[in-house]
Amino acid sequence: MKFICIGRNYAAHAAELQHSVPSEPVFFFKPESALTRLNRPFFIPDFSNEVHYETEILVKINRLGKCISEKFAHKYYDEIGLGVDFTARDLQRNCISNGEPWEIAKAFDGSAVVGEFVNKNSFSDVQNLNFHLLLNGQNVQSGNTSEMIFPIDKIISYVSHFVTLKMGDIIFTGTPAGVGTVKINDRLQGFIEDNCFFDFLVK
Repeated sequence: MKFICIGRNYAAHAAELQHSVPSEPVFFFKPESALTRLNRPFFIPDFSNEVHYETEILVKINRLGKCISEKFAHKYYDEIGLGVDFTARDLQRNCISNGEPWEIAKAFDGSAVVGEFVNKNSFSDVQNLNFHLLLNGQNVQSGNTSEMIFPIDKIISYVSHFVTLKMGDIIFTGTPAGVGTVKINDRLQGFIEDNCFFDFLVK
């Protein structure tokens, strides 16, 4: 199982980090050791002083796929979820300024929070889903999947031309604007529409 994460898939988020909007999906990986689930606490790593939350719609791959046509991509997932792509922003910023890869800022242990999954047929349109994050009860991040630069089927098709997708792989589809820093004892609750998909503490 691997995590495939799409970067800069919401224009407002790209703007808030002063990044350009890509012409094709940008993706990177997190290893299986990045997984945090079952509402277990997220532990801030001691190597970063600026860990940011990034709330994202998740897609779980349901079959083996390579070079998938976009028109058939919908057949390669049945479930939608919600998660958090934690980012050591200070490390990422330094790596980017030095022209270096920035996996250490994204792929560290526990950095991929995975909440509940539900059947995609629970929703009338997966490309028109409202989702939001509460930080200590305050709404800090909101988005709608209609705002994606690259929709889910495009992402699946594009990634599969470079990397074979396997059953159980999870795609983080990008985050909207509003990312910010977490601190010890923060509580994060994530919602798709009015349903809570995760609820955990930061330690």
